[in-house]
Amino acid sequence: MTSKRMVRGNRVLPGRALIVEDDALVAMDIAEALTDSGAEHVVVCGSIAAALHEMEKVCPDLLVLDVRLADRDDGWSLAELANQLNPVPPFIVFSTGSPASIPPETAALGHVLVKPFPPEALVRLVSERRPAAGLLAKLRSGAPR
Repeated sequence: MTSKRMVRGNRVLPGRALIVEDDALVAMDIAEALTDSGAEHVVVCGSIAAALHEMEKVCPDLLVLDVRLADRDDGWSLAELANQLNPVPPFIVFSTGSPASIPPETAALGHVLVKPFPPEALVRLVSERRPAAGLLAKLRSGAPR
């Protein structure tokens, strides 16, 4: 099943975005920036439990994940789960104030934005759709190893 994507100029933004962020203002800024840039369906969850419930209903095209949430401090584990459960893994962006807290093999599943960051930086990253830095992404892209 392919997902709908909006094209704005030469940008391609995901149709379905899941933002997992427990800071309401940060989540609202990210959601607004993605919606304004063409994302069709943006859902915000403030906890891992809420995100898991949402992922049972819809597989996101984009997963923006705060790695230190109030209910768990290993939010990155949700990225591992999303990557394993979905036939087409989502584009994953980790948002964190401490990038070193993400295990390297997990960080390789996506991109890391260090907080605080302007929402436009996220939109730019997603619209460029660069592959993650991991070995599989390099192999898929044909980049030299």
